[in-house]
Amino acid sequence: MENITYVEGLDKKKIQKETKDILKKIGELQYQMYAQSKYSLLIVFQGLDASGKDGLTKGLLKYCNPVGISIKSYKKPTPEEYAHDFLWRVHKHTPMKGNVQVFIRSHYEDILVPSVEKFIPADIIEQRFQLINDFEKLVEHNGTKILKFFLNVSPETQEERLKERIANPQKHWKHNDGDWETRKKFNQYQFVYKSIFERCNTVPWYMIPADTNWQKLYFVSKKVLETLENMNLT
Repeated sequence: MENITYVEGLDKKKIQKETKDILKKIGELQYQMYAQSKYSLLIVFQGLDASGKDGLTKGLLKYCNPVGISIKSYKKPTPEEYAHDFLWRVHKHTPMKGNVQVFIRSHYEDILVPSVEKFIPADIIEQRFQLINDFEKLVEHNGTKILKFFLNVSPETQEERLKERIANPQKHWKHNDGDWETRKKFNQYQFVYKSIFERCNTVPWYMIPADTNWQKLYFVSKKVLETLENMNLT
């Protein structure tokens, strides 16, 4: 697990310019990976409400070609999904060779939410840690590189952003009364996340400070670019 901390004193304009250059390089390599059709990339964004998963996804893919890009946002399982094993709805969205797939929330919700809300027996949840490790090893065995990011938003910033969803008409679509109920369990969710980081680490996690959007995009894009450059794309 790599913990990236907030950096004081960074020149915002300089970092934003550097980020733009990084994003353009990501776009070039993404299309090259698509043309080669040998490798693929799965990017997982986890984080509490208002950690900025949607905005980060939009910014990260700004210069990518829509061909070869897929985004899947995981919410409460449907009745059909409940009728299958918990990874069924996830496995069918893993990327084919050449593609980039982004998960906004992911298979980790099937440990996180039932652990806090107590609607699945603890012994079943317990088994899911190793099942997820095995699943991720299988996915990487097929030539897919997995990047897992936890967007670490502070309670103060989360409250500010949730209030903004009410006050700003352009952000009303993000508002959900249930987010305030979930916020009351902030520490409980963080406790479960700690177990996830410790036990589901066959593929490492990257802890990203999420209170400042431009730094968040910078740190994530640097790691994505580094990963693509190490893929030996031709």
